[in-house]
Amino acid sequence: MKEVNKGVTSQTLTQNNRRYDPDAIARYYRYRPWLAWARALVIIWNFTGFILGLKWDEWRNQVEQNKLKRAVQLRQMLTRLGPTFIKVGQALSTRPDLVRKDFLEELVKLQDQLPPFDNAIAYQLIETELGRSLQEIYSELSESPVAAASLGQVYRGRLHSGEEVAVKVQRPNLRPVLSLDLYLMRWAANWLSPWLPLNLGHDLSLIVDEFGIKLFEEIDYLNEGRNAEKFATNFRNDPRVKVPAIYWRYTSTRVLTLEWLNGFKLTDTKRVREAGLDPESIIEIGVTSGLQQLLEHGFFHADPHPGNLFAMPDGRMGYIDFGMMDQLDETTKETLVDALVHLINKDYNDLALDFVNLGFLTPDTDIRPIIPALEAVWGDAIGKNVGDFNFKTITDKFSELMYDYPFRVPAKFALIIRSLVTQEGIALSLNPQFKIVEVAYPYVARRLLTGESPQLRRRLLNVLFKDGKFQWQRLENMIAIARTDEDFDVLPTAKLGLQFLLSDEGKFLRRQLILALTEDDRLHTEEVQRLWNLVKDDLTPNRLFDVAIGVLAELSREGVAAILPSVNALTSFHSKTS
Repeated sequence: MKEVNKGVTSQTLTQNNRRYDPDAIARYYRYRPWLAWARALVIIWNFTGFILGLKWDEWRNQVEQNKLKRAVQLRQMLTRLGPTFIKVGQALSTRPDLVRKDFLEELVKLQDQLPPFDNAIAYQLIETELGRSLQEIYSELSESPVAAASLGQVYRGRLHSGEEVAVKVQRPNLRPVLSLDLYLMRWAANWLSPWLPLNLGHDLSLIVDEFGIKLFEEIDYLNEGRNAEKFATNFRNDPRVKVPAIYWRYTSTRVLTLEWLNGFKLTDTKRVREAGLDPESIIEIGVTSGLQQLLEHGFFHADPHPGNLFAMPDGRMGYIDFGMMDQLDETTKETLVDALVHLINKDYNDLALDFVNLGFLTPDTDIRPIIPALEAVWGDAIGKNVGDFNFKTITDKFSELMYDYPFRVPAKFALIIRSLVTQEGIALSLNPQFKIVEVAYPYVARRLLTGESPQLRRRLLNVLFKDGKFQWQRLENMIAIARTDEDFDVLPTAKLGLQFLLSDEGKFLRRQLILALTEDDRLHTEEVQRLWNLVKDDLTPNRLFDVAIGVLAELSREGVAAILPSVNALTSFHSKTS
């Protein structure tokens, strides 16, 4: 390994090349095949030995007897293979539903219990990068790292101004090592693609490239500092989320000085409970903030493993390590909301179109045979209740479709799926019965009902109207689900709804309501009673009557005759409740 690492430190792969360039890397190793083959043989030798060990245990009926030994062997193997494989192990460490318990307990150690590199090298790197001595920068600095991760290690220190800080120092010679592994992964992806079912491997090399781009961004600590500040700005009005401050005077490409956060690892359920914290509350903060990142801000943490998330003593969720982030555009965010709503409402025709818009299907794909397949595969998974399934169910069922239909995973969505899977894995470690949709759908329901943007209000219309008919059951379900959050208040939602209804933008909805009133499903007294049952805890009868008459007065501009039966129904209901 030392010889390989030494060989790749030529001018073409120096620390100054900050961006991932697969073509430049490929050109370099194309003329130095012995370096690639040496590394490939190391990887193949390690995995072959591990797999043969598992098979040997099966043949000798010693699986149970040797399971702890094999778990330690797996962790040690990934550690020996270096940062790229440690990243894979970190992702698996959050999936108790995919990895057996004995392996899981060892893989968790890859998050912050890796072998550190020499302190003298770390201290020298700090002084070189920051251009001054340690004594000039810090009044205190721990003699050894408090945590060692795949790409760097962290020291606990204090500035001369008194602030307690974490000092993150990058591992030496990191960029060449990553370059070689990514080159081999890309080669393997291109070789495997033709052997995979249909389009399952169509974009494997693009996924490797996306991973490479993010890895190279992650080892640029200036980029990480900018990401942290952007993330903090997005959550500046959320008192439940804490992001450490960055000390730019003591930060460079390979050294990062940031605010020290005290907290407990999310997987340490015992300490979380001993601190008087509710794991269910922590889960909700994590999942909701994750959805906010995807659906509101479009800027999301792509590596939320337990080593990067902390339950703080005051109940907040602390985020660290902002090296691996990604950005979604507005159209993608809106389409994700659409897809979740269509999935919950079992609108499989629209869901198939969402897959086209998100890039999972090409625009020229005939979606007609895919629609019944979506219904057949996911119909049972969803069941009658939105809480009957979790994200693993969805991904498992989706993987079945990829064998029979031309689905592909866009490179950007590989990170999104990894982020969601990781967050659900963390939640499962706190609560094995956790189902992500039980938190996700109330969040989406509240987002749609409050309608902060025109795009969300239009999506609410898509939910509440189907084939020109107003879907009362959907409105009831959304309000009921949204109100599972004790902080949700239907009154502001009603105000926003009325403002939208009376605006120019709400003209379409006014006309749709007129059509509903003039057809068979006009608003009769019993339907007023039905609506009243939804909001009676938040609105008095008099106030509801005043609001409804005001809306009907506005609607009268569209057609007086059409609304008379509904006015009579409201008047009758008001006289009974006053």
